[in-house]
Amino acid sequence: MITIRRSDERGYADHGWLRSYHSFSFADYYDPAHMGFGNLRVINEDRIAPGTGFGTHGHRDMEIVSYVLDGALAHQDSMGHGASITPGEVQRMSAGTGVRHSEFNHAPDRETHFLQIWILPRERGIAPGYEQKRFDDADKRGRLKLVAAPDGRDGAVTIHADAAIHAGLFDGDEAAALPIRPGRLAYVHVARGEVDVNGRPLRAGDAAMLQGEAQVALARGRGAEVLVFDLAP
Repeated sequence: MITIRRSDERGYADHGWLRSYHSFSFADYYDPAHMGFGNLRVINEDRIAPGTGFGTHGHRDMEIVSYVLDGALAHQDSMGHGASITPGEVQRMSAGTGVRHSEFNHAPDRETHFLQIWILPRERGIAPGYEQKRFDDADKRGRLKLVAAPDGRDGAVTIHADAAIHAGLFDGDEAAALPIRPGRLAYVHVARGEVDVNGRPLRAGDAAMLQGEAQVALARGRGAEVLVFDLAP
C-alpha cells in the first residue's frame, strides 16, 4: 500500500524569522492522523531568515538529523561542538540523557533552508553524541546513497535507531530502486524538484508512505532531491 501526502497538507507555522512545514504533529500543529510513521517522528522543512535562529534549547532521548538544502546552519552544543552545516553535509546529534544546542543562520542576506528530522532511538538514556559528514553530489547522482545507518556502514553517519536514510539526486532517465524487507516501512520525502515514486508523480514537499511494498522505485526525476527512510514499524 502506498499513501501519498501532498506538500500543502502538512502543518505550517510562520514565526517571521522562521517558516516551517511540519510533516507530522509538532509544537502547535496537532493532527492525530499524522503523529509519525514507524519510528520516524519529525520532518520539519525549515527556512530561517538571515541573522536569526534557534536559541539554546534542550533535547533528550531522540536521534536528530539535520540535512541542509541551501545556505548554512551554525551549530553549537553543550558537548563542545561548534560547526557550520552546508548543503551536502549530514549532521547527527544523539540527545540521549540530555543535550542543549543552538542553530543559527549568520548570513546577512541569505535564507537557510534545511530539514530537521527526529527518529526515536532504540534505547533511552544513552550518552549524547555528535557526528557530521559530507556526501558529494556525485555520490547521490542517479542513485540512493546511504547517509545514515545504525552501523555507520558505507561511510554513513551512525544513528542509534532502527532506521536508515538514503539520499539521491535524479534527472531525466536516472532511476534507482531500494528493496523493502518484509515487515519494514519506507517513507519517501521529496526535498526539491519532481520525481515518480513507484509510478506516482510527486513534487517538492510531497511524501509517500509505503507499507507491504517490495521496493521503492524512483524514476523520471526533474531536478529532484529525495530522502528515502527504511524504518521499523
